Amino acid sequence: MNWKIWLGGLALAAMGAAISTPTARAGELWDPELPGILEGLPAGALPPPGVYGQLDNYFAQFVQYDGWGNKIQNSSIDALIEVPTVLWVPGITILGANYAAAIAVPFDYNSFQPFQDEYGGPGNLGLFNTALVPAMLSWTLPNHFFVRTSVTFFINDGTNTMADVIKGNLKNGGAPSSNDYSTFMPGIGVSWLNNGWNLSADFRFAAPLGSTTAPNYHYRTGDVVMVDYTIAKTVKRWTFGFGASQLVQLQKDTFNGMHPAGSIWRNYSIGPMAGYQFPGGIEAMVVWTHSVYTTAQVGGDTVDLRLSTRF
Repeated sequence: MNWKIWLGGLALAAMGAAISTPTARAGELWDPELPGILEGLPAGALPPPGVYGQLDNYFAQFVQYDGWGNKIQNSSIDALIEVPTVLWVPGITILGANYAAAIAVPFDYNSFQPFQDEYGGPGNLGLFNTALVPAMLSWTLPNHFFVRTSVTFFINDGTNTMADVIKGNLKNGGAPSSNDYSTFMPGIGVSWLNNGWNLSADFRFAAPLGSTTAPNYHYRTGDVVMVDYTIAKTVKRWTFGFGASQLVQLQKDTFNGMHPAGSIWRNYSIGPMAGYQFPGGIEAMVVWTHSVYTTAQVGGDTVDLRLSTRF
């Protein structure tokens, strides 16, 4: 496994695809989250009661890196990921915290080499696993600090999985669009919000609840820790700042009972952001990230145009 994507939303996150080794044609094609997808958001806080909508328009241009950080020649990945998200803040208090829930149904178009050459087609368009967040709890603490906990489930309801590719059941040609298993992802976010400043860190732990299974093929990824960081300042309608993200896998993958060498994912990225609050209530933010160190993963440049509003 080597290429992934992650899910984005107000307090969510989502998707990515993987290129495999030549002998083990990609086990786990997707991470639960896109790198940097939560940068620019107040990780510890929730908005006032209401129903909110967000659309992340996420474009990635990547190349593949092996388990020792070496760039793999002739590997290129282009992906456009659309992540519509709805956040509901009903105004309920639980254990002294504000409660919220959310759902996101991401879809993507991806095309990458050499996978595309082998399986044909111009690329793949499909639905990723639905992200359901049944509970978020946000506490307001002294001195402008906020802490939010969350639980996210990525449901096994996507289209065109890696198991389909192995069995020859391609629905759209090219690469798969989703995982064939569910994922459990608890998280905690911390923010300091004062005088237009947003200093935030969003920590998530992703544990797969299944694996890719096909005839003579059983592949399971290790648990993953992801963190997105934000340093941003808002002045009137404008917001400027910088973000960073990291993804670290905690255990090696398992392929047919063995642990493949060089299968520990690591990806560190950094980049600027800029946002604007339109008079009509729509907020737009652009976040650019660039990978600075990558192993057993894909790295490169991403641009996320995030549009959000209150319904």
